[in-house]
Amino acid sequence: MVKAADRDRNPAGSSVWLERRAPRSGGGPAGLDRDRIVAASVRMLDRDGLAKLSMRRLAAELGVTAMSLYWYVDTKDDIIEYAIDTVYGEIDLDAVDAGADWRERLRTLALQYRRMLTRHPWMSPCAGQYLNIGPHAIAVGGRIQETIRDTGLPVGRVPSAMSAVFQFVYGYGTIESQFGRRADEAGMDADDFYGESIKAFRDDPAFMETLEPMVDLLDERATHGSVREIWDRDFAFALDLLIAGIEAMVAREAGEAPGT
Repeated sequence: MVKAADRDRNPAGSSVWLERRAPRSGGGPAGLDRDRIVAASVRMLDRDGLAKLSMRRLAAELGVTAMSLYWYVDTKDDIIEYAIDTVYGEIDLDAVDAGADWRERLRTLALQYRRMLTRHPWMSPCAGQYLNIGPHAIAVGGRIQETIRDTGLPVGRVPSAMSAVFQFVYGYGTIESQFGRRADEAGMDADDFYGESIKAFRDDPAFMETLEPMVDLLDERATHGSVREIWDRDFAFALDLLIAGIEAMVAREAGEAPGT
């Protein structure tokens, strides 16, 4: 496992997945294993958020002593890295592979990634803090790269296209998940929270003067039902724009006229 001191010395290159440490000898505490620890940590992170995760609270969740956890993990960072990879494993790669072409596979990947982020609001802030090199994360990354390669873009353009699509999905899923968490913390469902938020400034004439250029957009969004329907509609159209952009760039790189 990776010690806290190791992370301090080499924060850019430390990961529980790079540690080649031999297993501890003997048997661990009865009824406890790493899978059970990680499953409990994901439940806690989903329920309470990243700030409240600690070895002491995790041990209480499992009904064991804090020292029992150290048989399997050395630091809270180890647990978070295992939790990150566990939720990457929720992305259904078989459903991705069932897509008829790269467009279908890309849409499935994007939607599954977005749903994973919204199910686990703690995931977004963790993604940039760790290397994300667990087996599930690597498998998802591999599918993303294969799918973008199948677009026909030259290899030098593949990383840029990957960034265009999946940084968009990351940003979209992050905002969506944090909105949902804020509504939960307020004790409201997403529709009521959204409605009250919009009402708060629309009822202020002075503030609305500054938003005059956006009134038609606010009115248009109000015609699309629930917040979930708004999220889904905007996501689908934005993804269509990105796919159309990739198609246009493939044609341009091939020297063809767009739409040919």
